[in-house]
Amino acid sequence: HTVCAVMTGEFLAYSKYVGNDLSTPRPEFGFAGLKPGDAWCLCAARFFQAHDEGCAPKVSLASTHVRALEIVPLEVLKAHAIETL
Repeated sequence: HTVCAVMTGEFLAYSKYVGNDLSTPRPEFGFAGLKPGDAWCLCAARFFQAHDEGCAPKVSLASTHVRALEIVPLEVLKAHAIETL
């Protein structure tokens, strides 16, 4: 989980569609569920998949781990950045 993203309704719906429901609370795991505007770290591959499908969330470059670049090109991360570095 190397890409620090800010959730959007579109991304949460996409993630649920591909089998990773991040919006439904799971109290048995201490997980309250995510909503648009929440920050959450994603697997780089899932972020890149969402980018390819046109529904990637915004990214905090400053909080994203450098190892994300092993999977996601820097230009893709920059295209979704909430800030400039």
